[in-house]
Amino acid sequence: MEIAKIAVIGAGNMGHQIALCAALSGFQVKCTDTNAEILDKAIRFADDYLQERVSKGKLSQEAADQARINIAFVPTVAAAAADADLVIEAIIENLAIKRKLFAALDQLCPAHTILATNSSYIVSSKIADVTTRADKVCNMHFFNPALVMKLVEVVQGPHVSVETVELLMDAAKRMGKTPVLLHKEIYGFLVNRFLQATRQEALKLLDMGVASYEDIDTAVKNGLGYPMGPFQLLDLTGVDLAYQVSMERYRESGDPADRPSPTIVEKFTKGEWGKKVGKGFYDYE
Repeated sequence: MEIAKIAVIGAGNMGHQIALCAALSGFQVKCTDTNAEILDKAIRFADDYLQERVSKGKLSQEAADQARINIAFVPTVAAAAADADLVIEAIIENLAIKRKLFAALDQLCPAHTILATNSSYIVSSKIADVTTRADKVCNMHFFNPALVMKLVEVVQGPHVSVETVELLMDAAKRMGKTPVLLHKEIYGFLVNRFLQATRQEALKLLDMGVASYEDIDTAVKNGLGYPMGPFQLLDLTGVDLAYQVSMERYRESGDPADRPSPTIVEKFTKGEWGKKVGKGFYDYE
């Protein structure tokens, strides 16, 4: 089997960029979201992004037109997934909601369809059992912003077939990505385990009043050579995502140490979720 048609479920910041990246690489893509406003925003993003690339000389008009032909934004999961070779789920980091979606996808998709989750922390073995195709349920984790970042983590749980892994690795390469393969499931995969350690220490220092978030970011960038500080990165990836990931981990472990930082809870409650809403640790208005 060769993957030709891709469905992306979830048209938020990650979903619509993954979909557009695939369309630019020649795949036939359908992207959907249960929220009509988010879907409309994704359509506008695709149109604006493609024309911006053309105006900057980064993309030919012909290539932009073809990419726009390759991608369709549809109103339902059924319309997106009915003939897909690969489904990439990019919805909220909530295990119960993901399991419900994958059970539905199992009924909607052809028998050969691979069901991948873009989850940054939830391993596919916690989802696969709601389907009749556990060997085709796998993590395929892109990084934000997906149109720019080259890395894709493919995680081979004990239930995942070699064929599924090979197809996902190949699909990532065809999208112009650099995939890495994890032979075992582990919380946070590779990159997020490193990022989580830095983020936790940064939040601890902030909560203790040791330094401001601006100075912590400055220290990390200028002392460690990181391209951006941990609080800038939180704003980019989403404070709400950090909250949801921590809460999901806490629900699973029951360990108080896994609960989100008081600062993250405060930001989440205030709706200061980062760059996408105009305010997080920094102001983007």
